[in-house]
Amino acid sequence: MSEQYDVIVAGAGPAGAQCARDLATRGYDVLVLETENEDEFPKTSNKSTAGTFPSMITSFGVPDDVVMNFTDKVVLESPNNHYTRHHPGAVLEFADFKRWLVEDGREKGAEYRFDARVTAPILEDGEIVGVRYNGDEEVRAEITIDATGPSAPLAKALDVSDLRRENHAIGIEYELTGVDLDHPEYGDLTDAMMLRLDHDLAPGGYSWIFHTGDDEAKVGICYIQNESHRENARSDFSVDDYLQYWMDTDPRFANAERKEGVQHRGSAHIQMPGSMSTDRFMAIGDTVPTVDPVWGEGIHKGMKSARAAAITVEACLDKGMTDTSAEQMSLYDRLWHRDVAPNHRRRLLMTELLYLAPNERYDRFMEDLHSLDEATLRKLNNGNPLAVANLLHVDDIGLLREFVRDRVAFDLDGFLPKPVNKQRSGASAAFEFK
Repeated sequence: MSEQYDVIVAGAGPAGAQCARDLATRGYDVLVLETENEDEFPKTSNKSTAGTFPSMITSFGVPDDVVMNFTDKVVLESPNNHYTRHHPGAVLEFADFKRWLVEDGREKGAEYRFDARVTAPILEDGEIVGVRYNGDEEVRAEITIDATGPSAPLAKALDVSDLRRENHAIGIEYELTGVDLDHPEYGDLTDAMMLRLDHDLAPGGYSWIFHTGDDEAKVGICYIQNESHRENARSDFSVDDYLQYWMDTDPRFANAERKEGVQHRGSAHIQMPGSMSTDRFMAIGDTVPTVDPVWGEGIHKGMKSARAAAITVEACLDKGMTDTSAEQMSLYDRLWHRDVAPNHRRRLLMTELLYLAPNERYDRFMEDLHSLDEATLRKLNNGNPLAVANLLHVDDIGLLREFVRDRVAFDLDGFLPKPVNKQRSGASAAFEFK
């Protein structure tokens, strides 16, 4: 007979491991199945830049010893300008952070099985009652949670996943020593997290330098497969080529060296989620997806989605009165939109408009940011339309026309036969108005 648990979590990333921590703390019998080998964990899943903010550290009790550097400002760069804002943050050692989540979850009572690749759901009467892993191994639970990220073997099988290839963000990062963090031609990046908008380096995306202490930093680039990428990309450049080009041309890296064997590759989907739950099932973290479209930060939102899932489990299995119907499980969807990412749609729209802009507009954008007061900046960060309007100029009409044209093309797609011939941008395809 198959083993029985209250909850099975597939995947030991930040979302899955945090969900297991919360559930074990609440006294639930929870099993986490993780594909990787425990001795090397996390080797293949060590993909995050791991820049986050104090609210995550405090909310989830993250210890200081998994933090590489506490930062005190965020710097935004364009090709010829920059903007600096005081904003505390933290750059985590992602591997240490993931191992801590597992260790702490185990101490609280969660069971982990490594070398356990989840392959398919076990279905009875159309509902998931457990999972198969490593071929023919089976385990069952009242509720199953997919936290495997974009692979989403359970969510896809249950028609919950709606991840789209055209919204795919692809990134690469090195850890460097010998970085000139206070070069006279640029803003001071000491104890800073910097994001750079520059289609020459990251067409349709952004690049970054996150100070990790002394003369060391995490340095990387990411682009989304969107219209701006197609218009600005070099046909013979891979993501690796763009990062190497930046290192070869930016004087801050003149004396920099890569840390041997340290390289992070990752991908994420930048879009609105569809349904995230069904009978006896939820999808969390990057399975949803959950990455913030403006900052590219996924850890905090993934952790918050884990907590929302744990709250939902408690509501469904409360005091033995089990109700795991799709209607009851949909509490998770409501919590996600209310607490995890309440402004996600607005931030997606703002990001789409941002990536459509040319490089010279990015320079002016930095100037505009200097003119905004603190209250307006906070509203801008939340995608407030009036705050965004403060950054628009008369000569942005062409940019806005392209933005609206792409939005109309997407909104009508599927309702009218081929309303336009223009191919939809990756960022445009990120929105579903439901």
